Amino acid sequence: MPDLDYRTFALEIMDDFDLPPAQIDPVLEGLGKMNAWFGGHKSIIQTLRNFPVRDNYSITDWGCGGGDVLIAIAKWGAHQKYRLKLKGIDAAPAALRFAREQSGSFSNISYIQADVIEDIHQINKTDVIVCSLFTHHFNDEQWVTLVKNMQTSARKGIIITDLHRHPVLYYAVMLITHVFTRNKMARNDGPLSVRRGFKRHELLALLQKAQINNFKLTWRWPFRWELIIYKS
Repeated sequence: MPDLDYRTFALEIMDDFDLPPAQIDPVLEGLGKMNAWFGGHKSIIQTLRNFPVRDNYSITDWGCGGGDVLIAIAKWGAHQKYRLKLKGIDAAPAALRFAREQSGSFSNISYIQADVIEDIHQINKTDVIVCSLFTHHFNDEQWVTLVKNMQTSARKGIIITDLHRHPVLYYAVMLITHVFTRNKMARNDGPLSVRRGFKRHELLALLQKAQINNFKLTWRWPFRWELIIYKS
């Protein structure tokens, strides 16, 4: 059993932006399915509904991966008859290629390749930023910079969901990745992602360092934190 009292900053295989499609595509597909099965999409959409998101809003997904969150938002927006402008940002070319393929039928989804820490000048302002299971990829100093960058870019607010570092989640992910897949990256990165996740007091300390005061932090099943940062 690893020590879950503290975050680990060990890199995941997925942190290599030069991974070829043959390696990353199966993992992105699996993550999209897990997000749908375990309510990740539903949770973000419910938060957007309560925000509330209006017609003609722009929504940008930072660390969009395979684009599954944007596709879910696009389907919800179409059902609501909202003309949403959706954009995904990721630094990995292979992830963006996969995302473009998956969302090709949605004319209101576009993508740009950018590093959300270093390339903030390439990222246009947007009404709402969503960020799903992405911020654990950064160490504490980078996390603070990331959230400050989000503050600069978002007009209305920010919605972040990420992992609660907990033994139950760790062993559940170990079981799922070793029973249901033989993929080396999934078996390595899944449990490691939990070890890179957060406890409540850590998020509160990071928010204080980022000088963020207007926020709501809520625990969501299954073992996820939902952080909403309001701009107005």
